[in-house]
Amino acid sequence: MPVYTKTGDKGTTSLVGGTRVAKCHIRVEAYGTVDELNSHVGLLAEMIRSSNPDQFAYLKQVQYNLFVLQTLLATEQEVPFQLPQLPEGAVAEMEHAIDTLQDNLPKLSCFVIPGGNMASAQCHVARTVCRRAERCIVALAQECPVDEAISQYVNRLSDFLFVLSRHLVISVGDEESLYHC
Repeated sequence: MPVYTKTGDKGTTSLVGGTRVAKCHIRVEAYGTVDELNSHVGLLAEMIRSSNPDQFAYLKQVQYNLFVLQTLLATEQEVPFQLPQLPEGAVAEMEHAIDTLQDNLPKLSCFVIPGGNMASAQCHVARTVCRRAERCIVALAQECPVDEAISQYVNRLSDFLFVLSRHLVISVGDEESLYHC
């Protein structure tokens, strides 16, 4: 079966359930930006696979959860089948992961300039894409109902990526670059 269908050649795409919308529709922008985020998280996971296996495993779970969010965001109408759901407690689990990492980091009194090492820099790239995804989801929620757990998860993920970026610098003895306030 070919990858191409030619059904999108005129600028439309199909949502879960079959409704066709313009490829520039806010719903497509929202799930497409989450897809972009998922790719950046995947790159980050591969960058730390051997040096940080626990965080690698957690990022793989995050990627799975992002696929669930993409599916939910790509569904405009009731469908005659069960949609995947974000695991119960996923937001609380991420809050715990943030707290665990943050407990081992020095307090901040200035802004962090993205960088420090390659993995940390990639965290910041993923974090900024995550914030854009969140803005797209908020815009979509102004037009139609969006499950609050989606917004919460994406909001916490950007916080997690920020704290992980600091951890990935400090844990290997690299120095954070700080913008002195």
